[in-house]
Amino acid sequence: QVQLVESGGGLVQTGGSLRLSCTVSGRAFSSYAMGWFRQAPGKGREFVGRISTSGGNTRYADSVKGRFTISRVNAKNTVSLQMNSLVPEDTAIYYCAAGASNSLRYDYWGQGTQVTVSS
Repeated sequence: QVQLVESGGGLVQTGGSLRLSCTVSGRAFSSYAMGWFRQAPGKGREFVGRISTSGGNTRYADSVKGRFTISRVNAKNTVSLQMNSLVPEDTAIYYCAAGASNSLRYDYWGQGTQVTVSS
């Protein structure tokens, strides 16, 4: 079983920064594209960003482009989400997910970590 463990969530003021991390168990991490998603209270799950297996390609939702950065260290089975210039609209539970590089399907999901941005 592949398990994803997220960390780094918390409370931050508007304009502040947080860095989320997700560590993936097993030996197949470098074969997974990794995604970040979020879900705000009363809303559906929203795509945040995705990073390729090697880390060479990333894409982001328009709502976070220029503020959020995804990176990965395959030797550590870890993917990160650096969040800068946070605003209250970023308040949500953030999830990391792993999937095949040639598919938009995500096979494994973390439990999520809460990010709250105060005004």
